[in-house]
Amino acid sequence: MHPTTVLSIIIGYFAVLLVISYITGRRATNLTFFLGNRQSPWYIVAFGMISATLSGVTFISVPGYVMNSQFSYMQIVVGYLLGYAVIAHILMPMYYRLNLTSIYTYLEKRFGKSSYKTGASFFLLSRTIGAAFRLFLVANVLQITLFNQWNIPFEATVVLTILLIWLYTFKGGIRTIIWTDSLQTLFMLSAAGVTVYLIGHQMELSFSGIVETVAESKHSKIFFWENWNGEFHFIKQFLSGAFITIVMTGLDQDMMQKNLSCRNIKEAQKNMYWFSIALIPVNLLFMSLGALLIIYAKKEGIPLPDQSDDLFPIIATQGYLAPVAGIFFLIGLVAAAYSSADSALTALTTSFTMDILDSKGMAEQPLKRRRKKVHVGVSIVLVIIILIFNAVNDQSVISALFTMAGYTYGPLLGLYAFGLFTRYQIHDKWVPLVAILSPILSGIISYNSQAWFNGYEFGFELLIVNGLITLAGLFMLSKRSRE
Repeated sequence: MHPTTVLSIIIGYFAVLLVISYITGRRATNLTFFLGNRQSPWYIVAFGMISATLSGVTFISVPGYVMNSQFSYMQIVVGYLLGYAVIAHILMPMYYRLNLTSIYTYLEKRFGKSSYKTGASFFLLSRTIGAAFRLFLVANVLQITLFNQWNIPFEATVVLTILLIWLYTFKGGIRTIIWTDSLQTLFMLSAAGVTVYLIGHQMELSFSGIVETVAESKHSKIFFWENWNGEFHFIKQFLSGAFITIVMTGLDQDMMQKNLSCRNIKEAQKNMYWFSIALIPVNLLFMSLGALLIIYAKKEGIPLPDQSDDLFPIIATQGYLAPVAGIFFLIGLVAAAYSSADSALTALTTSFTMDILDSKGMAEQPLKRRRKKVHVGVSIVLVIIILIFNAVNDQSVISALFTMAGYTYGPLLGLYAFGLFTRYQIHDKWVPLVAILSPILSGIISYNSQAWFNGYEFGFELLIVNGLITLAGLFMLSKRSRE
């Protein structure tokens, strides 16, 4: 793809985002930044959350995932429905009843300051690494497709990337994110849909022919019941999907901040219902795209890459399809990556301002000044982490770090489960120790699982084990007296 084309796409894309930012940022207050004045239309929130859920990693990885695991990922998506039901009927009513800005304030009310700081810190750690990892991927794509040809260093690409996000989020915050996420969802789905159409056109398939080709391929198997020890067994993936949703949406400030911006709990629940239902056809679209990419590659004699993540980029951008495929791929990738990163930047700013700096109850203007300083600080931290990733220059190490960041959700799961389903108090000062030991023990169990448990291989369900270890530790810290 010609660098001028890439540059034109990026300039046009961000011009639209800046226009949205200008419109939504007018007369913005701290409440606007943190919760969108609690006036967000539920249907806009629901549509926008699709792109926030399907990040740039998912945009690239899910189609390639089909190469190694067929449509087994849909078992996790079915589990999402259970998780979203728990969020809609247990977590969100509590958040609205307590009138929370940061969801981790619940931990202070329930247990004490140490638990509160621990929950917020684990979120900040996980989201910072996750956002930096996703932005590192998109910065790499921009560097390869555009800036290398102009001899612009990677450091400048990263700074520009973060600066652009900061520009359209610093004023309107979550109110801006609600609308930009919706636009980015549209771009993502358009990119996948156009690629499916172009492959079908190249293979001379109608819509029904595409559906039939995918359904009859060996890649489209969804349900796996055969091997309990294997990674893809239905029960393991279904439960994993449910718990992943509970922790990575219901216990995540980034995702819940959007839900808390709805007008009331009824609209927030309506958003959650429709959003969860929409994820099924959306993920089927990306799975089907993955199957079509594999079928098309074999038909045209295109070598399948060693790294499955490279499948979609190679076919979309290397001239195997019409040039429009590369354009839509780039738009979809940038939209997916930025939709996750911009909301993460806003959520990190919110959590650090409210949770770590104890800004609750501050007057409007001092809070605004503090919030703006934190927003700049978080942006600088993301730049530094991305540059460290680039210096390491080892994809396996970076991916492992990203995976380890996911371990931090286990302690959050245990803390909230203990708080919601028991009436015991705990020795609050020891909670950080339990929260640190739990991921370490989970990692040891995962590493040795095949030797210790007769060939059993942990997948995403390790999150449940992590939460149970935390729960056990909290019971050990519980006091004799009840609340």
